[in-house]
Amino acid sequence: MDLEAVGAALGCSGETAQQIMGQGRIRTYPVKAHLVRQGDPSTTVYLLILGRAQALLYAFDGQTILLQEYRSGDLFGALGSLDPASEDSDVIAIEEVRSFLLEAASLVGLVERHACIGLALTRLLFKRLRMMSERMFERAALPATGRVCAELLRLAREGEDMTIRPAPVIAELALRAATTRETASRTVNALERRGIIRRDPGGLVVTAPHRLEEEILAFRA
Repeated sequence: MDLEAVGAALGCSGETAQQIMGQGRIRTYPVKAHLVRQGDPSTTVYLLILGRAQALLYAFDGQTILLQEYRSGDLFGALGSLDPASEDSDVIAIEEVRSFLLEAASLVGLVERHACIGLALTRLLFKRLRMMSERMFERAALPATGRVCAELLRLAREGEDMTIRPAPVIAELALRAATTRETASRTVNALERRGIIRRDPGGLVVTAPHRLEEEILAFRA
């Protein structure tokens, strides 16, 4: 499983993935464990094999800001830096995480020898940039209620049959939408009353995605 996950994430053959595995190590983290801490020096690259982790910043007013969410196949850490770099955020496991750890110098050497790895890294970084740009636009253009709607639509599209499984915890939904729990809760309840979403055992179904899109577009108008 680890070998296949590394090969798929870095776009390389099984033989090359085996070479990569020989230069790093596997580590597991329980829920709420820190993978990295803001301000700590690091020369390590992390490749998530299983689980989810979030990169978080803490504002001066105590607000927690979600920078990124990492899932299976995502890379983070000291990308592109051979010298110890200061971590710009905490990365915390929100599910049990299994990760492959590799020193940045080893990754650079692998990119120089294997063009497929460089191409895979470019794709991953472009994907991350696109997601960050999308979130920045939403935070600038949408009020809190609109951001909650946009986050629900995004999560539903990532699942099957427009269903979010498990149903999102209100506190996490608020974090993702950069708003308060109260606002997230009111928005979810209002959408449920109007039949746009429905609670099912173990999940939250977006029953009318076109209406949810209309809600978001109305806020942008």
